[in-house]
Amino acid sequence: MTGIISRLFTPTYGTHIMANVHFQSDYGYVILVGIGSAFMLVWKSLQVGKMRRKFKINYPIMYSADNELFNCYQRAHQNTLEVYPQFLFMLLVGGIQYPLLSATAGAVWIAGRIAYAKGYYTGDPQKRMQGGFNYIGLITLLGTTSAFAFRLLNWV
Repeated sequence: MTGIISRLFTPTYGTHIMANVHFQSDYGYVILVGIGSAFMLVWKSLQVGKMRRKFKINYPIMYSADNELFNCYQRAHQNTLEVYPQFLFMLLVGGIQYPLLSATAGAVWIAGRIAYAKGYYTGDPQKRMQGGFNYIGLITLLGTTSAFAFRLLNWV
């Protein structure tokens, strides 16, 4: 067993690439936007919790069979969680080459997700579309991440 463990943690330079990664100082903005996105998720989670208490909808019930307003709160949170891993990946990776553009795009995405939730919280699901501008941020992040990948592959 000791031999297996030592082989797992001993680098073999013929098969592994050792790299030092240096970040631009502006990458700090990318990190701050990532932190801001975590606070946005906590805020949404707290909103759902308030509605659970108000309408007495206990866990593990995910959606109510008869309370559309609760479902709007839950859906606003759930929809954000569905895209959150992609957002974080693109924010953090695209931000390596384009930290200010990625941080700005991430902030636009967060603002859009908040507007999306506020619209949904009215109880009219159509009003969620006022946060549709979040896609500007997400598509920009797709661009920065793709451009970084293309540069790494020497395609551009």
